[in-house]
Order: sequence, then structure tokens, then C-alpha cells
Amino acid sequence: MRVVGLMSGTSYDAVDAAAAELTFEDGGDTLRLVPLGMVSAPYADDLRRSLAAALPPAPTTMAEVCRLDTRIGQAFAELAVRADRELCAGRAELVASHGQTVYHWVADGHVHGTLQLGAPAWIAEATGRPVVSDFRPRDVAAGGQGAPLVSLIDLMLLRGRAGVPAALNIGGIANLTALPATGAAVAFDTGPGNALLDAAVRELTSGRLAYDHDGALAAAGRVHEPLLRRLLAEPYYRLPAPKTTGKELFHHGHLRTALADFGALALPDVAATLTRLTARTIADALRPFAATEVIASGGGTRNPALMSMLREELPGGTALATSDSLGLPAAAKEAYAFAVLGFLTLHGLPGTAPECTGARGPRVLGSLTPGRRPLRLPARPARPPNSLVIGGR
Repeated sequence: MRVVGLMSGTSYDAVDAAAAELTFEDGGDTLRLVPLGMVSAPYADDLRRSLAAALPPAPTTMAEVCRLDTRIGQAFAELAVRADRELCAGRAELVASHGQTVYHWVADGHVHGTLQLGAPAWIAEATGRPVVSDFRPRDVAAGGQGAPLVSLIDLMLLRGRAGVPAALNIGGIANLTALPATGAAVAFDTGPGNALLDAAVRELTSGRLAYDHDGALAAAGRVHEPLLRRLLAEPYYRLPAPKTTGKELFHHGHLRTALADFGALALPDVAATLTRLTARTIADALRPFAATEVIASGGGTRNPALMSMLREELPGGTALATSDSLGLPAAAKEAYAFAVLGFLTLHGLPGTAPECTGARGPRVLGSLTPGRRPLRLPARPARPPNSLVIGGR
């Protein structure tokens, strides 16, 4: 089955679409994913500004939420049509849309709700294909964190690898999945990936720059140790897993509060400090599991300064590679992951690893919006797949 996965992360700069050919093998024990490619499109400038203005801690209105839900859905729909045409030769059978997270309601260590915008009806109408969307709320309703949902795909990829493997995704927020030598698998958000760094660059350049391109600013700066210590004092880092976070915590106000006592610092020094914060908190989160290899993905892998600092922070002997080494493009891993989750949902199979999200049990995720044709669900395999194989035979 050809599936298009749609994703826009916490950096909310663009929508990614990844297309995959997905098939069950070995009686359903194995899922084979053949990557067909990725296309990406930035949000229109006015939509991005509207989205940024509505995100916490800013106030918003229900009218603005409605407008954003519609316009994000239309942006996703436009890219889904393009992905079907360019990557699937017009033969996609399913679209899986993560949507745009705008709020993750966390209080007292528990997730009470989560909201992703991007009305799937626009995608179904534009493509004519059925759409699986709204993945996270079912896990939350079952007592889980609703994230990181990619942990199921990570586990399927990591099983059978030597030593103690871990998967890491560095987007606006960074998350990891680890397979310890003993005990259950674990997954959680480690803290900011690019979120604070992007906020600092935008704010300190008055919007002239949106992010630290190729890590050039961080590479030119020096870590401000007092600021780093202040940032590391954030209590989130010491909470037990499973745990999730977002820009509800790690936003420009968080950064302003930390900077308040240090006067005017040079942007390269702030960038170097925030990059070190991301590397340090990821390494600290991994340390208890004694990971022997870390397979990274996400936009952060394109930042050489961050990857260099992460290598410095990881314990000696810990290998660091990107998911490209497994055949899964690092820039598109999350979009591919949601293609898999949508495929599992269509087959009536669970898309969660409850030991990772903290839910009461595995759950079939999402809501299904029919396309133009009568909806016929495929036969369900006898059991969920245990492993994920990338590439053709």
C-alpha cells in the first residue's frame, strides 16, 4: 500500500510529506517500508505569523483557532496532492496526517489533553484518499502522554540491534527511545531541541534570521556558563519518564526569564549556550541507559555545531549516527513514522507502545476521514508487526 505521511513539528516552519510503500511480511511479524521520497513546503508567511501569534503563552480566540484549523488543513492538502503526484504517480491509497500541534496540556506530570490543527476534510477532499488524523488523543485518553508516538516505530527499528541502541529525534523538542539491557523500553521528551535556539535567533535579530543556519552562530560563540547553569535548573529535566513537554514551557518567555540577570549577551554566545543546553540535556537523559549507539534524526541533525557538541557530551564509546545509515532519511523520519501509524490504524492495529507513553495498554490511534470512494478496510493481520525493515528486498 502506498501511503503519504504528513508532518509539521514544533518548529512550525514547514510541512513535510513522505511517501512509502508498506507491506506486511512473515505472516504480519515484519513490516517493510520502501521510502518513495519526500517533498516539503514552507507555511505561507502570513499563516506562519498567525500561527506563531496564537501559540502559548499568547492568548487567542476561537475564531482564530477556526481559521488556523482550516488554513493548516488546506496547506497539508496542497502538499498531499503534490506528494501523491510526484512520489506515488497518483496511486497513493492513504494519507496519514499528524497535523500541527498547538497545545499539549500538561499539569502535575500528567497529560490531560492535546490539540493538533489541520482539518483532515480538506486533505480528503483534495486528494480523494482516506485520511487518518488526530493520532495523539487516544493515547492520552488511555492515560498516556500522547508522545512520543514515534517510539513504536523506533522500537521496531531497534529490536535485534547489538548492545543498547537508542533513537533520538531533534526537532523543536527532542525525544528519545531507548532499549535498555534489562527492563522495558523507555521513551520521553528530553527537553528543547531547536525551540529555544530558534526563539533566540529570531528575537535577537528582530526577525531577520529564523534559525542558526548550519550552526554558524553557535560555532562562532562561546558557552556562557552562568546562563547554562540557570537553564539547566529547569525542573523538567529531573522529572521521571514517561514525560512530555513542548513550547508551552520552552518558549521565548522561558528564554527571556533566563537571560534577564545577565545583561546584553552577544548572539553567538547565546546560540552556543543554547546549543550546548540541547546537547547536555540529551546526553544526560541517555546516560542512565548506558546506550552504546544513538541513531539520530530530525532537523537538528543538520546543525554541525549541535552534532559536534552532542558527540562531546555523550559518554565515550557511544556511537552517534543518523537514521540515514538505516535507510530512513533523517529529515523525513517523523513523516515516515506517521505514514506507518496511519497504515496500522487502517488495518485495525495498535500504534502505541504503552511502556513508552505510559498508557494503560496499546491502542488503535486516530480518526478516519473517508475519501471519494466507498471505504473498504483491509484485512487485519493476526498480530501486530514486531520489526520494521527499510528498503526493497
